[in-house]
Amino acid sequence: GRSYNLTVSGNNLSQFLGKKIGDVVDGIFVGEGEQTLAGYKLEITGGSDKTGTPMRSDLEGGSRQSVLVTASTGFKGHNLVHKAKGGEKRRFRYKPDGMRKRRNFRGNTVTQDTRQINLKVVEAANKSLADILGAEEESSE
Repeated sequence: GRSYNLTVSGNNLSQFLGKKIGDVVDGIFVGEGEQTLAGYKLEITGGSDKTGTPMRSDLEGGSRQSVLVTASTGFKGHNLVHKAKGGEKRRFRYKPDGMRKRRNFRGNTVTQDTRQINLKVVEAANKSLADILGAEEESSE
């Protein structure tokens, strides 16, 4: 589907604080002025903090934690190795079985340090997202 970038600030921001991944929020708190998503129900699917550290649904709280993980959210499960082959340097993926790495993650709760929240539409309103948000994109181009 299509994705949109909206800013949440002021009192609307406080509606997201303390919510967890999987919680459903009202769309009226997303956007500003005429471009609020009134009538929409949105589910929090993830996000990241001010340093770009991803949120993980299986970690409780809102703090940063260092976790040993296999290939899943926040880790693709391979290393990139540079080798000289045929006189030129090439990049290869090195993926041994059972590879695990220690990575930093944020907990599943939205805090003041959260800078980006990913939302998914659960219940749509009468007006489509393209009608609400598309008008601004056309006028700015």
